[in-house]
Amino acid sequence: MIVYLQRQFSGFAATYRRELGAYFSTPMAYVFLAVFLLALGLFTWEAGRFFDTGVADLQPFFAWHPWLYMIFLPALAMRLWTDEQAAGTDELLMSLPVGIPGLVAGKLFAAWTVAGVGLLLTLPMWVSVNFLGNPDNAAIALTYFVSLLMAGAYLSIGASVSALSRSQVTAFVISVVIAFVFTAAGWPLVLSTVQTLFGTGFADLIARFSFITQFESAQRGVLELRVVAYFLGFTATFAYLNCLWASRQRLG
Repeated sequence: MIVYLQRQFSGFAATYRRELGAYFSTPMAYVFLAVFLLALGLFTWEAGRFFDTGVADLQPFFAWHPWLYMIFLPALAMRLWTDEQAAGTDELLMSLPVGIPGLVAGKLFAAWTVAGVGLLLTLPMWVSVNFLGNPDNAAIALTYFVSLLMAGAYLSIGASVSALSRSQVTAFVISVVIAFVFTAAGWPLVLSTVQTLFGTGFADLIARFSFITQFESAQRGVLELRVVAYFLGFTATFAYLNCLWASRQRLG
């Protein structure tokens, strides 16, 4: 079993280094980080009315994470496989004696690392609220952790759809639509509509699959294993679909 896993993930390290280098050797990672941080700051300070709340915490900051991830992270992941086809390196990549899971994981973790750097660069906000008051730092640290897990779920959508499309624009649009479904499922407006049409039970079932619903428990400072399992399971599911769709190219 161990030998089999080593064979399947043999290309992980090389793929990870290659993709991470591709992000930072071009303006893409820097543009993504700059625009992401600018948007997150604007939504936190202006739309979230951070100073009007009178409370020193990061609730207005974290509340926008699902919605911004829905747009920015598919844009980060849309190039992972479409670039291979555009550059004509997809056939060479598929002919290498490495496992598909290693290629998929390497690409996904490279994008996840860039997203993690984006979160890391928001730490001055955490420092700021500690100057302004006495926030619950344990709850903030927990929410950062779950936010990183949620970022992986959004990236897995974009990466898997990228393996299906030859166009970055098409991959981006489809990924955003899928991400919107899993995000808006926990939106109060959507839940109230579903509850009116189909009843409370069905509305609760829909809400359980929403990123917003899962993320809210972390924002309350509660670590629930079901939330960790949900995001990791979601990421693994779309990574598996990515493996299936990427395998089509190897099989011709």
